Amino acid sequence: MDDMTSHETLGVAVIGTGRMGADHVRRINEVISGARVAAVVDIDPARVKHLADGIEGCTAYTDPAAAMDDPGVDAVLIASPGPAHEAALLDAFARDLPVLCEKPLTPDAASALRVLEAEQALGHRRVQVGFMRRYDADYRTLKSLLDQGTYGRPLMLHNKHRNPGSPPGFTNAMMVNDSLVHEIDVTRWLLAEEITAVRVLRPAPTGNAPEGLSDPQLILFETAGGQVVDTELFVNCGFGYQVSCEAVCEGGTARIGDDHGVFSNTAGHWGGAITPGFVERFEEAYDRQVQRWVNATRRGEIEGPSCWDGYAAAAVCEAGVRAQTTGEQVAVELIERPALYR
Repeated sequence: MDDMTSHETLGVAVIGTGRMGADHVRRINEVISGARVAAVVDIDPARVKHLADGIEGCTAYTDPAAAMDDPGVDAVLIASPGPAHEAALLDAFARDLPVLCEKPLTPDAASALRVLEAEQALGHRRVQVGFMRRYDADYRTLKSLLDQGTYGRPLMLHNKHRNPGSPPGFTNAMMVNDSLVHEIDVTRWLLAEEITAVRVLRPAPTGNAPEGLSDPQLILFETAGGQVVDTELFVNCGFGYQVSCEAVCEGGTARIGDDHGVFSNTAGHWGGAITPGFVERFEEAYDRQVQRWVNATRRGEIEGPSCWDGYAAAAVCEAGVRAQTTGEQVAVELIERPALYR
Protein backbone atom coordinates (compact mmCIF):
# COMPACT_ATOMS: atom_id res chain seq x y z
CA MET A 1 0.00 0.00 0.00
CA ASP A 2 1.29 3.48 -0.83
CA ASP A 3 2.05 5.85 2.03
CA MET A 4 -1.02 7.78 3.15
CA THR A 5 -0.85 11.42 4.13
CA SER A 6 -2.01 12.65 7.51
CA HIS A 7 -4.98 14.28 5.78
CA GLU A 8 -6.44 10.98 4.53
CA THR A 9 -8.83 8.83 6.53
CA LEU A 10 -8.05 5.13 6.65
CA GLY A 11 -10.91 2.96 5.40
CA VAL A 12 -11.04 -0.20 7.52
CA ALA A 13 -12.84 -3.47 6.81
CA VAL A 14 -13.72 -5.17 10.12
CA ILE A 15 -14.00 -8.93 9.62
CA GLY A 16 -16.08 -10.61 12.32
CA THR A 17 -18.72 -8.64 14.21
CA GLY A 18 -19.07 -10.66 17.39
CA ARG A 19 -18.13 -9.27 20.80
CA MET A 20 -14.64 -8.09 19.89
CA GLY A 21 -15.43 -7.11 16.32
CA ALA A 22 -18.44 -5.03 17.31
CA ASP A 23 -16.36 -3.35 19.99
CA HIS A 24 -13.69 -2.47 17.43
CA VAL A 25 -16.37 -1.04 15.13
CA ARG A 26 -17.52 1.18 18.02
CA ARG A 27 -13.92 2.10 18.79
CA ILE A 28 -13.13 3.18 15.23
CA ASN A 29 -16.40 5.09 14.92
CA GLU A 30 -16.45 6.81 18.30
CA VAL A 31 -13.07 6.76 20.03
CA ILE A 32 -10.02 6.92 17.79
CA SER A 33 -9.14 9.34 14.99
CA GLY A 34 -7.88 8.97 11.44
CA ALA A 35 -9.99 5.98 10.42
CA ARG A 36 -13.53 5.01 9.48
CA VAL A 37 -15.34 1.69 9.14
CA ALA A 38 -15.69 1.25 5.37
CA ALA A 39 -16.92 -2.36 5.46
CA VAL A 40 -18.10 -4.96 7.96
CA VAL A 41 -18.03 -8.71 7.36
CA ASP A 42 -19.84 -11.55 9.08
CA ILE A 43 -21.33 -14.91 8.13
CA ASP A 44 -24.65 -13.70 9.56
CA PRO A 45 -26.07 -11.43 6.81
CA ALA A 46 -28.81 -9.97 9.00
CA ARG A 47 -26.41 -8.98 11.79
CA VAL A 48 -23.84 -7.44 9.50
CA LYS A 49 -26.47 -5.52 7.49
CA HIS A 50 -27.96 -4.12 10.69
CA LEU A 51 -24.49 -2.98 11.80
CA ALA A 52 -23.61 -1.44 8.44
CA ASP A 53 -26.94 0.40 8.19
CA GLY A 54 -25.99 2.39 11.29
CA ILE A 55 -22.66 3.59 9.84
CA GLU A 56 -22.47 6.20 7.11
CA GLY A 57 -20.58 4.98 4.04
CA CYS A 58 -20.23 1.42 5.36
CA THR A 59 -21.04 -1.67 3.26
CA ALA A 60 -22.03 -5.09 4.60
CA TYR A 61 -20.39 -8.28 3.28
CA THR A 62 -20.47 -11.96 4.11
CA ASP A 63 -17.25 -12.70 2.17
CA PRO A 64 -13.97 -11.23 3.49
CA ALA A 65 -12.34 -11.22 0.06
CA ALA A 66 -15.21 -9.21 -1.42
CA ALA A 67 -14.87 -6.65 1.37
CA MET A 68 -11.14 -6.33 0.69
CA ASP A 69 -11.94 -5.55 -2.94
CA ASP A 70 -14.15 -2.63 -1.89
CA PRO A 71 -12.46 0.51 -3.27
CA GLY A 72 -13.02 2.28 0.06
CA VAL A 73 -10.99 -0.31 2.02
CA ASP A 74 -7.35 0.53 2.80
CA ALA A 75 -6.74 -1.86 5.70
CA VAL A 76 -8.25 -4.86 7.47
CA LEU A 77 -9.03 -5.59 11.12
CA ILE A 78 -9.60 -9.33 11.67
CA ALA A 79 -11.77 -10.20 14.68
CA SER A 80 -13.34 -13.42 13.41
CA PRO A 81 -12.84 -16.78 15.20
CA GLY A 82 -9.24 -18.05 15.10
CA PRO A 83 -9.81 -20.89 12.59
CA ALA A 84 -10.88 -18.31 9.97
CA HIS A 85 -7.79 -16.12 10.34
CA GLU A 86 -5.42 -17.91 7.97
CA ALA A 87 -7.69 -17.57 4.93
CA ALA A 88 -8.42 -13.90 5.66
CA LEU A 89 -4.73 -13.13 6.16
CA LEU A 90 -3.77 -14.79 2.88
CA ASP A 91 -6.52 -12.82 1.11
CA ALA A 92 -5.08 -9.62 2.60
CA PHE A 93 -1.56 -10.57 1.52
CA ALA A 94 -2.82 -11.15 -2.04
CA ARG A 95 -3.97 -7.51 -2.04
CA ASP A 96 -0.98 -6.24 0.00
CA LEU A 97 -3.33 -4.78 2.61
CA PRO A 98 -2.12 -3.98 6.15
CA VAL A 99 -3.82 -6.00 8.88
CA LEU A 100 -4.52 -5.80 12.58
CA CYS A 101 -5.30 -9.41 13.52
CA GLU A 102 -6.81 -10.23 16.90
CA LYS A 103 -5.04 -13.03 18.73
CA PRO A 104 -4.51 -15.81 17.94
CA LEU A 105 -2.71 -15.22 14.67
CA THR A 106 -3.97 -18.72 13.88
CA PRO A 107 -5.00 -21.58 16.21
CA ASP A 108 -1.85 -23.70 15.82
CA ALA A 109 1.83 -23.42 15.04
CA ALA A 110 1.62 -25.15 11.64
CA SER A 111 -0.92 -22.68 10.23
CA ALA A 112 0.88 -19.76 11.87
CA LEU A 113 4.07 -20.89 10.12
CA ARG A 114 2.25 -20.90 6.78
CA VAL A 115 1.15 -17.31 7.40
CA LEU A 116 4.69 -16.40 8.44
CA GLU A 117 6.08 -17.83 5.20
CA ALA A 118 3.43 -16.08 3.09
CA GLU A 119 4.26 -12.72 4.66
CA GLN A 120 7.97 -13.31 4.09
CA ALA A 121 7.21 -13.94 0.42
CA LEU A 122 5.85 -10.39 0.24
CA GLY A 123 9.23 -9.13 1.41
CA HIS A 124 7.74 -6.78 4.03
CA ARG A 125 5.54 -6.92 7.10
CA ARG A 126 1.80 -6.46 6.75
CA VAL A 127 0.47 -7.81 10.08
CA GLN A 128 0.20 -6.48 13.60
CA VAL A 129 -1.10 -9.13 16.03
CA GLY A 130 -3.54 -7.97 18.70
CA PHE A 131 -1.64 -8.68 21.90
CA MET A 132 -3.15 -5.63 23.58
CA ARG A 133 -1.31 -5.91 26.92
CA ARG A 134 1.73 -4.42 25.19
CA TYR A 135 -0.33 -1.21 24.96
CA ASP A 136 -1.44 -1.13 28.60
CA ALA A 137 0.09 1.79 30.50
CA ASP A 138 1.28 -0.34 33.44
CA TYR A 139 2.85 -3.02 31.26
CA ARG A 140 4.54 -0.36 29.14
CA THR A 141 6.01 1.22 32.27
CA LEU A 142 7.33 -2.14 33.46
CA LYS A 143 8.81 -2.84 30.02
CA SER A 144 10.59 0.53 30.08
CA LEU A 145 12.02 -0.14 33.56
CA LEU A 146 13.35 -3.55 32.50
CA ASP A 147 14.81 -2.24 29.23
CA GLN A 148 16.57 0.57 31.10
CA GLY A 149 18.02 -1.86 33.64
CA THR A 150 16.54 0.17 36.50
CA TYR A 151 16.52 -2.84 38.85
CA GLY A 152 19.29 -4.83 37.21
CA ARG A 153 19.00 -8.03 35.22
CA PRO A 154 15.55 -9.70 35.44
CA LEU A 155 15.66 -13.17 37.03
CA MET A 156 11.99 -14.17 37.42
CA LEU A 157 8.46 -13.06 36.64
CA HIS A 158 5.43 -13.82 38.82
CA ASN A 159 2.15 -13.53 36.93
CA LYS A 160 -1.41 -13.70 38.21
CA HIS A 161 -4.38 -14.12 35.86
CA ARG A 162 -7.81 -14.49 37.48
CA ASN A 163 -11.26 -14.35 35.90
CA PRO A 164 -14.56 -14.31 37.81
CA GLY A 165 -15.90 -17.21 35.75
CA SER A 166 -15.40 -19.18 32.56
CA PRO A 167 -17.92 -19.29 29.69
CA PRO A 168 -19.84 -22.47 28.85
CA GLY A 169 -17.75 -25.09 27.09
CA PHE A 170 -14.43 -23.72 28.37
CA THR A 171 -11.80 -26.50 28.26
CA ASN A 172 -8.37 -27.14 29.72
CA ALA A 173 -6.82 -26.46 26.31
CA MET A 174 -8.63 -23.12 26.23
CA MET A 175 -7.04 -22.29 29.60
CA VAL A 176 -3.78 -22.17 27.64
CA ASN A 177 -4.88 -21.03 24.19
CA ASP A 178 -7.33 -18.31 25.26
CA SER A 179 -6.04 -17.16 28.66
CA LEU A 180 -2.40 -18.10 29.23
CA VAL A 181 -1.49 -16.90 25.73
CA HIS A 182 -1.40 -13.34 27.10
CA GLU A 183 1.22 -14.28 29.72
CA ILE A 184 3.13 -16.10 26.98
CA ASP A 185 3.32 -12.93 24.92
CA VAL A 186 4.14 -10.52 27.75
CA THR A 187 6.84 -12.89 29.03
CA ARG A 188 8.54 -12.91 25.62
CA TRP A 189 8.07 -9.14 25.27
CA LEU A 190 9.13 -8.04 28.75
CA LEU A 191 12.21 -10.27 28.88
CA ALA A 192 13.08 -10.14 25.15
CA GLU A 193 13.67 -13.89 25.34
CA GLU A 194 12.03 -16.92 23.79
CA ILE A 195 10.26 -19.42 26.04
CA THR A 196 12.04 -22.77 25.74
CA ALA A 197 10.05 -25.08 28.05
CA VAL A 198 6.67 -25.29 29.78
CA ARG A 199 5.39 -27.26 32.76
CA VAL A 200 1.84 -27.24 34.14
CA LEU A 201 0.89 -28.11 37.73
CA ARG A 202 -2.76 -28.82 38.46
CA PRO A 203 -3.83 -28.55 42.12
CA ALA A 204 -7.19 -29.82 43.35
CA PRO A 205 -9.82 -27.91 41.35
CA THR A 206 -12.13 -25.34 42.84
CA GLY A 207 -15.73 -26.41 43.38
CA ASN A 208 -16.72 -23.42 41.23
CA ALA A 209 -15.18 -24.96 38.10
CA PRO A 210 -17.42 -26.90 35.71
CA GLU A 211 -16.93 -30.65 35.65
CA GLY A 212 -13.80 -31.66 33.77
CA LEU A 213 -12.05 -28.28 34.01
CA SER A 214 -8.85 -28.31 36.03
CA ASP A 215 -8.91 -24.85 37.59
CA PRO A 216 -6.70 -23.28 38.94
CA GLN A 217 -3.40 -24.19 37.30
CA LEU A 218 0.19 -23.13 37.94
CA ILE A 219 2.31 -22.80 34.80
CA LEU A 220 6.10 -22.59 34.76
CA PHE A 221 8.12 -21.22 31.82
CA GLU A 222 11.85 -21.39 31.26
CA THR A 223 13.44 -18.92 28.85
CA ALA A 224 16.47 -19.03 26.59
CA GLY A 225 18.09 -16.46 28.89
CA GLY A 226 17.71 -18.67 31.97
CA GLN A 227 14.79 -16.85 33.60
CA VAL A 228 11.95 -18.72 35.29
CA VAL A 229 8.38 -17.44 35.04
CA ASP A 230 5.35 -18.66 36.99
CA THR A 231 1.70 -17.90 36.27
CA GLU A 232 -1.27 -18.58 38.52
CA LEU A 233 -4.19 -19.14 36.14
CA PHE A 234 -7.58 -19.16 37.89
CA VAL A 235 -10.55 -18.63 35.56
CA ASN A 236 -13.33 -19.30 38.07
CA CYS A 237 -12.14 -17.31 41.08
CA GLY A 238 -15.65 -15.88 41.52
CA PHE A 239 -14.77 -12.41 42.80
CA GLY A 240 -13.52 -10.37 39.84
CA TYR A 241 -10.83 -9.92 37.21
CA GLN A 242 -7.22 -9.59 38.34
CA VAL A 243 -4.07 -9.49 36.20
CA SER A 244 -0.68 -8.65 37.67
CA CYS A 245 3.01 -9.14 36.97
CA GLU A 246 6.01 -8.84 39.29
CA ALA A 247 9.54 -8.73 37.93
CA VAL A 248 12.25 -9.96 40.29
CA CYS A 249 15.61 -8.51 39.29
CA GLU A 250 19.16 -8.50 40.64
CA GLY A 251 18.73 -5.07 42.22
CA GLY A 252 15.06 -4.93 43.14
CA THR A 253 11.52 -5.83 42.15
CA ALA A 254 8.69 -4.08 40.32
CA ARG A 255 5.02 -5.08 40.33
CA ILE A 256 2.08 -3.92 38.22
CA GLY A 257 -1.60 -4.78 38.18
CA ASP A 258 -2.76 -3.97 41.69
CA ASP A 259 -6.23 -2.48 41.46
CA HIS A 260 -6.34 1.30 41.68
CA GLY A 261 -9.15 3.76 42.21
CA VAL A 262 -11.03 4.85 45.33
CA PHE A 263 -9.87 3.23 48.57
CA SER A 264 -12.42 3.76 51.32
CA ASN A 265 -12.63 3.50 55.11
CA THR A 266 -16.21 3.51 56.39
CA ALA A 267 -18.51 1.81 58.91
CA GLY A 268 -15.87 -0.56 60.19
CA HIS A 269 -14.74 -1.61 56.70
CA TRP A 270 -11.92 -0.62 54.39
CA GLY A 271 -11.15 -1.41 50.75
CA GLY A 272 -12.01 -0.71 47.15
CA ALA A 273 -13.42 -2.38 44.04
CA ILE A 274 -12.10 -5.23 41.89
CA THR A 275 -12.34 -4.84 38.10
CA PRO A 276 -15.25 -6.98 36.84
CA GLY A 277 -13.77 -8.11 33.50
CA PHE A 278 -11.04 -7.84 30.88
CA VAL A 279 -12.87 -5.25 28.76
CA GLU A 280 -12.94 -2.78 31.66
CA ARG A 281 -9.36 -3.59 32.71
CA PHE A 282 -7.84 -3.21 29.25
CA GLU A 283 -10.21 -0.78 27.51
CA GLU A 284 -7.55 1.93 27.25
CA ALA A 285 -5.04 -0.61 25.97
CA TYR A 286 -7.41 -1.65 23.19
CA ASP A 287 -7.98 2.01 22.30
CA ARG A 288 -4.25 2.72 22.24
CA GLN A 289 -3.51 -0.42 20.22
CA VAL A 290 -5.96 0.43 17.44
CA GLN A 291 -4.95 4.11 17.38
CA ARG A 292 -1.27 3.19 17.09
CA TRP A 293 -2.10 0.74 14.28
CA VAL A 294 -4.08 3.39 12.41
CA ASN A 295 -1.34 5.99 12.85
CA ALA A 296 1.39 3.62 11.63
CA THR A 297 -0.69 2.40 8.70
CA ARG A 298 -1.40 5.95 7.55
CA ARG A 299 2.38 6.50 7.55
CA GLY A 300 2.82 3.36 5.43
CA GLU A 301 4.43 1.48 8.33
CA ILE A 302 3.76 -1.69 10.36
CA GLU A 303 4.72 -1.84 14.04
CA GLY A 304 3.78 -3.82 17.15
CA PRO A 305 3.57 -7.60 17.63
CA SER A 306 4.46 -9.43 14.42
CA CYS A 307 3.62 -12.71 12.72
CA TRP A 308 6.71 -14.09 14.45
CA ASP A 309 5.19 -13.20 17.81
CA GLY A 310 1.94 -14.89 16.78
CA TYR A 311 3.79 -18.01 15.62
CA ALA A 312 5.96 -18.18 18.75
CA ALA A 313 2.90 -17.83 20.99
CA ALA A 314 1.15 -20.64 19.10
CA ALA A 315 4.19 -22.90 19.53
CA VAL A 316 4.34 -22.23 23.29
CA CYS A 317 0.59 -22.86 23.56
CA GLU A 318 1.02 -26.25 21.89
CA ALA A 319 3.78 -27.13 24.35
CA GLY A 320 1.55 -25.93 27.20
CA VAL A 321 -1.36 -28.14 26.17
CA ARG A 322 0.98 -31.14 25.94
CA ALA A 323 2.35 -30.29 29.37
CA GLN A 324 -1.20 -30.19 30.76
CA THR A 325 -1.82 -33.68 29.45
CA THR A 326 1.46 -35.33 30.40
CA GLY A 327 2.29 -33.53 33.64
CA GLU A 328 5.86 -33.29 32.37
CA GLN A 329 8.03 -30.43 31.22
CA VAL A 330 7.66 -29.97 27.46
CA ALA A 331 10.21 -28.26 25.22
CA VAL A 332 9.03 -25.51 22.85
CA GLU A 333 9.90 -26.15 19.20
CA LEU A 334 10.59 -23.06 17.05
CA ILE A 335 12.17 -22.56 13.66
CA GLU A 336 15.08 -20.15 13.40
CA ARG A 337 13.80 -16.60 13.53
CA PRO A 338 13.64 -15.19 9.97
CA ALA A 339 15.51 -11.99 9.12
CA LEU A 340 12.27 -10.10 8.46
CA TYR A 341 11.40 -10.32 12.18
CA ARG A 342 14.80 -9.59 13.76
